[in-house]
Amino acid sequence: MRLTKNKMKLLNPAIQSAIAVLVLSGGAPVYAQDATGAPSAANAEEGVNRVVVTARRREETLLDVPVSVTAFSADQLSKVATPDITALATSLPNTTLKASRATNSTLTAFIRGVGQADPLAGFEAGVGIYIDDIYLARPQAAVADIYDVERIEVLRGPQGTLYGRNTIGGAVKYVTRKLAPQTDARLRATIGEFGQKEIVATASTPISDTARIGGTFARFKRDGFGKNLTTGGENYDKDVTAARLSAEFTPTQDLFIRIAGDATQDDSSPKNGHRLIVGRTSAAPILGNVFDTRANLMQALGKDQEVKAHGVSATVDYTLNNEWSVKSITAARKDKSYAPIDFDSLGVTDFHVPALYTNKQFSQEFNLTYTGDRLQGVAGIYYIDANAFNKFDTILAGAVPTSTFTSGDIDTKAWAIYADGSYSITDALSLSLGGRYTVDQRDAEVLRQIYLGANGSPGLGNAGAILFRTDTDLRGGVLSREDKKFTPRVAVNYKFSPNHNVYASYSEGFKGGGFDPRLNVVGTRIPLAVARAGYAPETIETYELGLKSAFNGGRITTNAAVFYSDYQDVQIPGSVAIDTNGDGRDDSFAGVTTNAGKAKIKGLELEAVANITSNFMLAGMYSYIDAEYKEYFAAGVNVAGARKFQNTPKNSANLRFNYDIPLPLMGRDGKLSLVGSASHKGATAQFETASLIDQESYKLYDASIVWTRADGKIRAGLHGKNLGDKHYKTGGYLFPTLGNEGTLTAFYGNPRQVSATLEYRF
Repeated sequence: MRLTKNKMKLLNPAIQSAIAVLVLSGGAPVYAQDATGAPSAANAEEGVNRVVVTARRREETLLDVPVSVTAFSADQLSKVATPDITALATSLPNTTLKASRATNSTLTAFIRGVGQADPLAGFEAGVGIYIDDIYLARPQAAVADIYDVERIEVLRGPQGTLYGRNTIGGAVKYVTRKLAPQTDARLRATIGEFGQKEIVATASTPISDTARIGGTFARFKRDGFGKNLTTGGENYDKDVTAARLSAEFTPTQDLFIRIAGDATQDDSSPKNGHRLIVGRTSAAPILGNVFDTRANLMQALGKDQEVKAHGVSATVDYTLNNEWSVKSITAARKDKSYAPIDFDSLGVTDFHVPALYTNKQFSQEFNLTYTGDRLQGVAGIYYIDANAFNKFDTILAGAVPTSTFTSGDIDTKAWAIYADGSYSITDALSLSLGGRYTVDQRDAEVLRQIYLGANGSPGLGNAGAILFRTDTDLRGGVLSREDKKFTPRVAVNYKFSPNHNVYASYSEGFKGGGFDPRLNVVGTRIPLAVARAGYAPETIETYELGLKSAFNGGRITTNAAVFYSDYQDVQIPGSVAIDTNGDGRDDSFAGVTTNAGKAKIKGLELEAVANITSNFMLAGMYSYIDAEYKEYFAAGVNVAGARKFQNTPKNSANLRFNYDIPLPLMGRDGKLSLVGSASHKGATAQFETASLIDQESYKLYDASIVWTRADGKIRAGLHGKNLGDKHYKTGGYLFPTLGNEGTLTAFYGNPRQVSATLEYRF
């Protein structure tokens, strides 16, 4: 990609600064970073080989691995008080991570234009979330607060030959901390604006020479950024409790066993949107504070909003000899969400959707790893059995108020075999080959019924509701499909010097087809045969060329990558307003999932870290992406030219620094760290068509002042996020023709927040 003078004029100062850093430091960026997202000066002085990840299921340095991966250590995340994984997106190339609309803990993730914005049952994620190699099948409760981690790795591009579940866009991998060989106790406390109060307590201890136990308890609480003007309650508040317990056993030096369990409960108030239009019949004005609401739907199925999630896992890792090791990963997870969604955000019942989501999964993976002098690789088999269920009412005001009950019950059974190996042809030249064969079996049941009145259906608690019509009844095994696919990966990397590694790769990704759980056969006049077939799988072919480098003894590290993707049969779920009775007025909405035939994606990613002195670090990131639909048919017409890629800003940039000042306190040595960050996100479309919910380009500024005692036992910090108090949209609902008032609401990212943290390690 060539940047013309005109394009350069459009780039904001943050982008220009990031590019300048990259050029001055040799042209490409690093993947492991220090407190601000880049490696510490100490590590840099010792060489970049200190930076180790397990992106390919074995320990490798970031310099050596021919994969686009960015790593964040626990120390980095702690130093800048990173709250959850969505905060990482500002320093990640071509990545969007955010809480889904109307939720606090459901994740919407996109990498390089590939993702999935609809959290309903039946829609697989485009970006996989892994906790210790365990794939989370559903996005509910995936916006996890960061605690008890060793590092987080983010991989860009298709992942299938290395991981249990195939993910077509990329992967976010939590690596939790192993228990220490001696008694270890840690405490982290946070107070801040909006009544923020948080505490994380961690403790572990050996109970014998071969066994250790440990646990973490976390509490995250904050008042709302706005108020509910109808109920007097909070809006955008936070009330989350989380815990993790684990036991680790080493019966012999070759055998490691971990039994772990975790649980999260989110009791935050319903998050309600900001209306962008005046009420159509009431003339209700637009509120001045984007975080305020007038919503009056507070419960679903008679319960306040609540999200519960828990899981258990068992990992057994056995080293057979110096070359071979085998691992078993067994896991089960469940979650349940009561979600009262007030689409209209007014103090009347105009467009309400009380909903229930439940998910459960069981997965088993076995893999075999080989590490030889010239050949290294992993091979495995994977199985997952998952169920995703949702039911909700669509309650609409009108001449005849109605409550439409929709139930979607989706079973997924998938198995796969995969292998990926790397062979060193010479000391400098390596060839990597991988392949995966996947079988996805999906069965679904969909029921959609219209009831008279605005009091809901029997399925959501109104036993006396009067049935008007059944639009869809596809139960009893009529919805079933099986998709099979082989996806290869090949990469060549050449280290033309010990500190410079160039690589080229080709990889394919695959995501199985399925069924829209909001199917309306009558209202949308979908032929029964089309409904039974469901939507098709999507595939992607990605070509990538990259260069990873280190200069001046590792004090400067860079990474650059260019990529091109051929994206086929893109799955695009959406909801459309429909007229179910032919009176010329929209009176319901239904799911319409489209397979956009063809799309082309090309982009550039640059990252750099320069340890200018032992105390001063400067880092930058710039990414560019050009994602276009080439074939997108609607009603038999190719409308590709009028469609956009959602959650994929064309330009993103980040510039950050860390300056350490020796500063003894209370008779103990320590250092004061001044940390700053400026981020830029380009204009972002929330849907495939333009709307008022789209977000124009914006900038965010963060800063921290942190003191760390020399022995690492005490850390105290003052942190400011979004210091410019920028209001930026992260999602919304667009149904201006439904109900009496019309719905056009937006949700926003967090405003300016200032907090103080104290960490103590006993």
